[in-house]
Amino acid sequence: MATERYNPRASESKWQKAWEEAKIFETKNDDPREKYYMLEMFPYPSGRIHMGHVRNYTLGDVIARYKRAKGYNVLHPIGWDAFGLPAENAARERGVDPREWTYANIETMKAQLRTIGLSWDWAREFATCDPAYYRHQQRIFLDFWRAGLVERKSAKVNWDPVDMTVLANEQVIDGRGWRSGAPVELRDLTQWFFKITSMSQELLDSLDTLDKWPEKVRVMQANWIGRSEGLQIRWPLDEGTTPSGESELEIYTTRPDTIFGASFMAIAPDHPLAKKAAEGNSELAAFIEDVRRRGTSAAELETGEKVGFDTGIRAVHPFDANWTLPVYVANFVLMDYGTGAIFGCPSGDQRDLDFANKYGLPVVPVVMPEGADAATFQITEEAYTDDGVMINSRFLDSMKPKQAFDEVATRLSGVTTNGGPMAERKVQFRLRDWLISRQRYWGCPIPVIHCDDCGAVPVPEKDLPVELPADVTFDKPGNPLDHHPTWKRVSCPSCGKAARRDTDTMDTFVDSSWYFARFTDPWNETSPTTLKYVDGPTGWMPVNQYIGGIEHAILHLLYSRFFIRAMRITGHLNAVDEPFEGMFTQGMVVHETYRLGSGQNGSWITPAEVRIEESDGKRRAFLIGTGEEVEIGSIEKMSKSKKNVVDPDDIIASYGADTARWFMLSDSPPERDVIWTEAGVEGAHRFMQRVWRLVSEAAPVLAGVAPASSREGEGAGISKITHKTLKAVGEDIERLGFNKAVARLYELVNALSPQIAALAAGKEAAAKPAAREAVESLLAMIAPMMPHLAEECWTVIGGKGLVANQPWPKFDPALVVDDEVTLPVQINGKKRGDLTIARNADQSAVEKAALELDFVQKALDGKPPRKVIIVPQRIVNVVA
Repeated sequence: MATERYNPRASESKWQKAWEEAKIFETKNDDPREKYYMLEMFPYPSGRIHMGHVRNYTLGDVIARYKRAKGYNVLHPIGWDAFGLPAENAARERGVDPREWTYANIETMKAQLRTIGLSWDWAREFATCDPAYYRHQQRIFLDFWRAGLVERKSAKVNWDPVDMTVLANEQVIDGRGWRSGAPVELRDLTQWFFKITSMSQELLDSLDTLDKWPEKVRVMQANWIGRSEGLQIRWPLDEGTTPSGESELEIYTTRPDTIFGASFMAIAPDHPLAKKAAEGNSELAAFIEDVRRRGTSAAELETGEKVGFDTGIRAVHPFDANWTLPVYVANFVLMDYGTGAIFGCPSGDQRDLDFANKYGLPVVPVVMPEGADAATFQITEEAYTDDGVMINSRFLDSMKPKQAFDEVATRLSGVTTNGGPMAERKVQFRLRDWLISRQRYWGCPIPVIHCDDCGAVPVPEKDLPVELPADVTFDKPGNPLDHHPTWKRVSCPSCGKAARRDTDTMDTFVDSSWYFARFTDPWNETSPTTLKYVDGPTGWMPVNQYIGGIEHAILHLLYSRFFIRAMRITGHLNAVDEPFEGMFTQGMVVHETYRLGSGQNGSWITPAEVRIEESDGKRRAFLIGTGEEVEIGSIEKMSKSKKNVVDPDDIIASYGADTARWFMLSDSPPERDVIWTEAGVEGAHRFMQRVWRLVSEAAPVLAGVAPASSREGEGAGISKITHKTLKAVGEDIERLGFNKAVARLYELVNALSPQIAALAAGKEAAAKPAAREAVESLLAMIAPMMPHLAEECWTVIGGKGLVANQPWPKFDPALVVDDEVTLPVQINGKKRGDLTIARNADQSAVEKAALELDFVQKALDGKPPRKVIIVPQRIVNVVA
């Protein structure tokens, strides 16, 4: 048959329609086959998809299609993480309704995503801004509250003055709001919290069970939970320097072994002792107010300047009544960690050393490296934080720090002061309760009513959902729900008196912390989950493979782990321990940047406006249309600000979805960034056309031929590489080694091409069954990656039904055993080529075969070798 070029524009929409009409990706919960739950982090409907979406969803789609072919009942759903500040900002800036903006974006992105050919179960689609979804979220909130997992309390919070809302600690990045970038302030507000700290130890311990998660993600979570073992010590205060009624300062330390190196005490600006001292000291009060305005997050305080104010209060050393230390109010001490007070040991902590040097405080080294001279060892600009031996520490001298820790703990715990021991061993966690209150409109309303007589009262379940009012205005700063004239005015469910709705909405991370459970039965109108479908013997959870960006390693993944436990406690799950069995964090899609003009004054140019020319190994860029030379910049993450963005619609229109999918899979390991290049995309497109030509050439030759493998004869070679490839590609996909699978498919096509050409020329007819099997296997392996091309090729060779419904071919173990070995051949120690020979060949046969190689004979130039050294199964070295 004549071979025309494959036309993806005509083919892809046809097969997408065929899949949809056949409903082959719609999953039945009661299907008896083994279940497999494949999930990618669902998208925010920002308005347009980008190449990062294409990569993320292609990776997941390959797994879903492969697992279906392997006989699993695969759940591969899609939805929309649809609440959030961008919609509210659009309402303020453009005068649009957040609902209309959000749902219009969903329709646009849905249309774009459909063109990629993803095997999603669209029947389960929902958006988190749908009242039908957040009604269940409100019920979950109330169930958590009844279970003691929710608390309303006054606390110091991070306030974003631009977005005018509070932020969780995790949402403060380098002291700035994670969305607005504005410097964050500390404020005292009464807020709603999820008590994630009640599960600190369990969340930490269970990380050890997540062996299918990236190690870096587990480490990040462990560090964020931040378990530490230390000593809580009650330091006496010098009565003559202390405000009335204050007699001791309780501190928490992980290094009590360094207690003889203490040179100052430091307390948080909002510590009760600081507030009391400030009552009679206007300068201290002004300092505290200044810190309050400047202070934001632990991360910023870690890197910012350390400042303090000497209160005049003196603390008495626990081991020496004649030794007192100054008590400072310091900006780097946080009230919500430990007790809000520390003792400073400058020689063993860089932060304390910087502070001591700034204020002229003594620095006494108390730990030195083993073998150092205690008489000369000093600390000046860099603290010593490694292990060693104790010095300048009285009865602790010569001990190791661990032994000194225990000695201090034993001695002080035996001293009674004010009716209790002077010290107690304590375990602390860095993790803080999850602040979920947000002062903004476009989020899930908190289902609580505030009554002057009854306090905070839950909204009755029959009144759920508490829906957002549609008639809000955004002409004032702050939360539109506060400004609404009627929405917040209701009667108390308990006493019937006039009361007020809670006008805060939930942090949008709440929406994404349980959506994976809702996907298991989104049609259940009476409950958030259906127990027989969510987990247990007939349930879907946990998600077998989850894919998403590393930027969610702490916030989303940690919150989801908390939610799964809280939902289990409240009866919304059976017994699942973790939400995600396997976790994979894909790399970003990056691209060169281009500027018209040099340096910072140049204007960014999109890749579509640039023509690249290569000459003498050098690359130059020119502006299409004018020919002006464009500066080629660094390779960076695709971003609108630097215009190095490639529009997926343009790529799909030009090359087809399968080309984009194949390039995303082939260019690099999926955990690394992929560099988008025009040359790479063109190479992927050429391979797609090559497969089409191969199958088109094979179709008439193999028509009516039944597929069969050959262990000997003319078809043995092609059967061998086919079955080896089948085994290897399956293993690569299981390991998410997509780029390796792609490389093996290139090799298979290379091997098949001359075989098909020979058959077309009327040669080696006995190899037809093996060739037919090879072509069918090739299409089955390509189908998860280039599904549209596979369907078109399947039709061309006369395949029955849809290739998307075909089982994954089984390999013959006898055909994947290597009976040959390839040995590198060196001449005088330098590799010159390879020798392929039977694995069981003896040394004389290996030597004979090596000496017959062309490059060996050329090197010997008719002379016998001086020596032939053979390392069995490893290498041959010919000494000329």
